[in-house]
Amino acid sequence: MTQGANPILDNISRLMTDAAGVATGMRREAEGVMRSQLERLVRDMDVVTREEFEAVREMAIRARDENEALRARLDALESGMTAK
Repeated sequence: MTQGANPILDNISRLMTDAAGVATGMRREAEGVMRSQLERLVRDMDVVTREEFEAVREMAIRARDENEALRARLDALESGMTAK
């Protein structure tokens, strides 16, 4: 490593580089902690996944369609009974 003309500036430069590395490490650690806390919070809130939501939504749509078909069939049967 080549020494600069001023060893004080070299030391300051090295210190700043080390500080930047420490700051990056702290940022990564903080992100990891925040991510795990957020995941725990979401898990404790009993939130469903998008896939689970979509599956239940499809089931509800099919059930509603089936109910409408049964209602129409029942109405047809009832109207047939009153006509006789």
